[in-house]
Amino acid sequence: MKCPYCGKAETDVLDTRDTEDLTATRRRRSCRHCTKRFTTYERVEHVQLIVIKKDGRRESFDRIKVRLGIIKACEKRTIPIQEIDKVVDAIEQDLRQMDSTEIKSQVIGNMVMDRLKKLDKIAYIRFASVYRQFADIDDFAKALKTLSQRVKKS
Repeated sequence: MKCPYCGKAETDVLDTRDTEDLTATRRRRSCRHCTKRFTTYERVEHVQLIVIKKDGRRESFDRIKVRLGIIKACEKRTIPIQEIDKVVDAIEQDLRQMDSTEIKSQVIGNMVMDRLKKLDKIAYIRFASVYRQFADIDDFAKALKTLSQRVKKS
């Protein structure tokens, strides 16, 4: 490992720990030449996921985009950001376990809606209204009626 301060390649590992979520290994290092200390992180390099949009365009999966959409739906709700991050992590994990690295955007949207439905009904309706592009109040009323019927059955 190259020292970020002096550029020499001779470093010693002082401490090694897994991160809290076990997705990376944190290493505390010391340079043999300049004696400065620095931290490195070792992560698994994931295969890039490709999202196939409704119009056929392809773009790289962006977990930040998913997170921002969920945050917007949860605006002014009492949902901790940690819960939102758990939802995003679960969605990304499910996507990575799929057989294909190319995923239709509808699959991701449905995953978000399924999880929001369990997390917060209002956030679910907000997300669904944008995702499903409700044209008028009737579309909104139908979605509310369906959700209400499912809640009564639970």
